[in-house]
Parts: sequence; C-alpha cells; structure tokens
Amino acid sequence: MKKNISKLLLILPLFSAFLSCHYLDKEPDSLLSEELVWKTRRQSEAYLYNIYSYMLFGENDGAWQLGISEESFITIPGTVARKINDGNWGPSSTIWDIWGTCYVAIRSSHIFENNIDKVPASELSDDLKKQYKAEAKFLRGYYYWSLLKRYGPFIKLDGVLGLNEDFNKYSRAPFDTCLAYVNRLMDEAAVGLPTTWSSTWYGKPTKGACLAIKAEAALLAASPLWNGNPDFAGFRDKQGNALAPAKADAGKWKIAADAAKAVIDLNVYKLYTNEEEGETFDPFKSYSRVFTTQWNNELIISSANWIPTYWDHDCSPLPGGFQLFAATQNMVDAYYMDNGKWISDNTSGYVESGFAADGGDHDWAHASGDWNMYARREPRFYASISYNKRPVIAAPTADDRNRYSSDNNRNGQGRTEFYYRGKSGRQALGYIFPGYLIAKGIHPSSNAYNWSGPYRPYIITRYATILLDYVEALNEAEPGHPDIVKYLDMIRTRAGVPSIAQVYPAAVTSQAEMRKHILRERMIELAFEHGDHWWTRARRKDMNNDEFKKVYGLNFEADDNDQGFGYSGFYQRTLLQSRAFDKKMYLFPIAQSEILRDTALVQNPGW
Repeated sequence: MKKNISKLLLILPLFSAFLSCHYLDKEPDSLLSEELVWKTRRQSEAYLYNIYSYMLFGENDGAWQLGISEESFITIPGTVARKINDGNWGPSSTIWDIWGTCYVAIRSSHIFENNIDKVPASELSDDLKKQYKAEAKFLRGYYYWSLLKRYGPFIKLDGVLGLNEDFNKYSRAPFDTCLAYVNRLMDEAAVGLPTTWSSTWYGKPTKGACLAIKAEAALLAASPLWNGNPDFAGFRDKQGNALAPAKADAGKWKIAADAAKAVIDLNVYKLYTNEEEGETFDPFKSYSRVFTTQWNNELIISSANWIPTYWDHDCSPLPGGFQLFAATQNMVDAYYMDNGKWISDNTSGYVESGFAADGGDHDWAHASGDWNMYARREPRFYASISYNKRPVIAAPTADDRNRYSSDNNRNGQGRTEFYYRGKSGRQALGYIFPGYLIAKGIHPSSNAYNWSGPYRPYIITRYATILLDYVEALNEAEPGHPDIVKYLDMIRTRAGVPSIAQVYPAAVTSQAEMRKHILRERMIELAFEHGDHWWTRARRKDMNNDEFKKVYGLNFEADDNDQGFGYSGFYQRTLLQSRAFDKKMYLFPIAQSEILRDTALVQNPGW
C-alpha cells in the first residue's frame, strides 16, 4: 500500500540539479525543462513530485524541531537543537532555515502550472492535468503557510520572476494579507481535489487537507502571537507599513473554531482504533498504531520524504550507549495517571519513589520492579516513553533484544539499561542524557541495530490535531459550549482515560481551567509530532518562563556501583539544562544573506 509518492521520489535527484537554491537568483530553465519534461507523463510527474520533496526538506530522520521545546532533548552536543537551547543562533548562523527553500518550491509550482498543459493528451489526460494543477496549488499554499508559521509575513509572489526583475522592490506583505493568500490558494486547490483517494494515491492532498491548513492558519491568527501582540507594534516594512495586526480581535477565535469544524463536518476522518483490525479495543494499541500503520483514516497531511528507519534507530538505546532523541522529565511528568488525573493532583495516587511491588493489568503497562514514578500511568505514556528497565522496541528476536543487555541481564527481554553502568548509561554514552528515550512511532517489527524496518508515512497533520484545534478555539470563543467536552473526550476515550467532566468537573464551567486542560491534552496527544509543542507555545507566547526553559531529567551521573535496576539514586529528578530564551525567538530569523540580496526585505523583530 506504499504511496506512489515514495516510488516517484526515487527519480527526483535527476531534476534537483536544475533548481537553483534561491528564488531571486535563477538561471534560465534548462533544455531538459523545455524539450523533455513537458513531453512525457513520467517526466512531468517527476517534476511535480520534486515539488512535494520539499515538504520535509532536510528532515529524513523525522526530527522536526525535536529538542527545542521542553518535551525532548538531543543528547549529542553541537546539534542544531542544542545551538537553539544555548541561544547560539541568529541571521548569520541560521537554524532550520527554509526561507529560500520554500521559494524554490513555490517557483517550481508556478512553472509546473504554466507548462503542464504542454504534455500531449496521449501522455496525460485533461482530468489528470487539472488534478495535478490543484496539487501544485496546494503545495504552493503549504509552503507559504510554512513561511508564515516560522517567519511571519512573507513576500507574496504571483508568478515566476524574470531574470531582469528589480528584486529590491519585493517587500513583505502584512500578516493578514499573507493569511488571506494562503486561504485563497487552499480554496482554489480544493476545487480540483477529491475528498478521499483510493489506496494508490494515499498521502496526496485532499479537500480535507486544504481545510486543515486553513484551520491551522486561523488558529495561529487568533492566538496571542499575531492577535494584537504589543511586541510587534513597531514591526513595519521600509515604507512604514505595519506588518502585524495592531489590535486584538476576539472574533478570530470563532473564525478558527469554524475552520476546524469544517474539517470535522466532512465526516471523512476519524480517530484510529485497533478495532479496525477486528480486535477488542485497546487504548495502547489504538494510539501506538496511528504512527506505525502504512495508512489510516486519521491521517490528513503526511509526507513520504523521510526514512522511518532513521527514527527507529535514533530513538533506540543502541549497544554501546548511542542514542539521540530523548524525552525529558518534563514530558514524563505531563502524562496523566490511569485515572486521568495530573500527577500534581494529591488525589491521583501518584507515588514519586520506590519500586512497584506488582505489575500493571496489561502487558504494555508497568512491570513489577519498575520505579513507582512509572506505575499506573495512562496508556499513551507507555506508548511514548522508554524508561529504565522498559523492554526495547525495535528488536524483533530474543537475540536482537539481548544485544541491549549486560551479561547479567540477558533474558531475551532487552530491558533498557539507562543507569550509570548500564549498556546505555552515562558511562557508556558519555553525553548528557535525561534518562529517557522516545518510544512513540517506533515500529515493533523494526530492527534498530541493522537499520531495517517497515515503511510508514511521516505525519504532519492528523484528525486529533484538528479536534484539539477546535476545542482550543471554541473554549476561547464560546466557553462552556458542549462541543468542547464532546470532542476533547473523543481523544481521551481513545487514550483510555475518563471524561474530563468526570475527572475535573470544575473545568467544564471555567474557561481558564479548561484552557489548561486543553493545552495539557495537546502536549500529551501530539508529543514529539512535527514540532507541535514548540509551535503551540510560540503562538500562545508561552515560552519565557521556567516551565519551558528549565529542562529536567534523572540523576544519570550517579554511579550505581553495579546495583543496576535496583539503584534508587538514578531516579532523582535533576535539572538538566537552563535554556536560553529571548522574545525575539518566537519567530525565526531570516538569513542575513537574504536581507542583503533583497534590500526591501526587513528582518524579524529583535534579530
């Protein structure tokens, strides 16, 4: 069932050489474009899939913003995330810079639309040409949306720039103009796209994908970052035109709620459960399989431009201690107990210390002898966090699992050894390590040791995201609306936790309390997914606080003196890092090279 997208990506390198790396610095289109690309279906489709390939530019390992919010940590020094954590970035040393890359893709989308009709009818039907134009328009809107989310106002281009253009006249458009343009592109694309695809084309954009981008963009526009943010009062272009909305408009929350509801009302998407496989409902399997199936009806926007075995490998405690994508104590603390209560609630039953005398009621729950901190937690915790003594995932046989164990621990389970002298502990690793790894999204049939495993798409937006968008916006627009509990509980029910009204009834009648629960639910449900927690904190202007900046782990440097799994000193909550933050970091800086190339372009505030 693998998508045609992934198959066609194999021939893309041929065409990448003909695309320059900046939208203002283009060579004439090559003879290949004029004489070959628009003569055959194969070559024209390859050109289109080259435009798709930029959706996760440079993100083959799936590490999209991992390590820059408090949910996660990158163990290896000198990596991109660690530079952001230290405040070691700016216009001259850009991080995850996609400004020029997005404009390459935008330019290519215009070229495709302008030329696809040249392909002979014997090669490509009129219906396919219409469909492909709609796909190209969706991609153009997607790349503009990516610019808006990361940098704010962008340069709006309606076509391909000529070689003799005066590039210095192109300035950034105001935020509301950019938002309207993204919406317009999505509306136009939706006309030529179906509501659903057959399995042959899983992963291509649909009408629902267009509506989902509009919903995400509306939520950004309603949130404090772009809704009358006083920090942007002086954000203007060189002619003095304001680039950010000056006044807050509470009505934007209603617009955002309606945009998300439009996706829901398509009645196309649903939260995946393992019952679709003919099994009895299991919250652990239902949640974990969302990310390991080749396709399911929860996915709205995804990409084939990644290598999932990188994820399996980099999240696993490889023999010798190498590991990359770590979860933090902050994230561990965020998950509920199995009764749906926060661990900070003194009625939750949470126990901070000691070893569990008994195991949980399910094979995926905690085991006897696990630290009590991990006992009786909600199913998503066990599907998402790899902790000390938890069996390794990406090791299909007992022999594979034994690779991860010290000689005295080899019993075919492959229990992770994160304590100091363990196989993946500080002594072996040598890096800063929170004491946890990310388990979410690892395929149980993969083998991290030899980089093998099944294909599955990289998820950008799924139905749970839209449900969370809806309840967040609705709580701001119409607090107390019954849909808030209804749709929030859909996510909680799939996760195996009780209704919010049952666990915290006071939240039902309090906008402020409900807001806290909605944002916590989002943090848990979308943990480690496409940087959602970073973007959520950014648009809510909620980063300049200790909750975000102080990152905790376990006492990974305490020598267990061969006590192994029984060493209690390892489990002491320890400050791992105090991260740098300045309010300018709510937006990414535009590279200084771009500023020098286009004199009409102004930098983001503070950079």
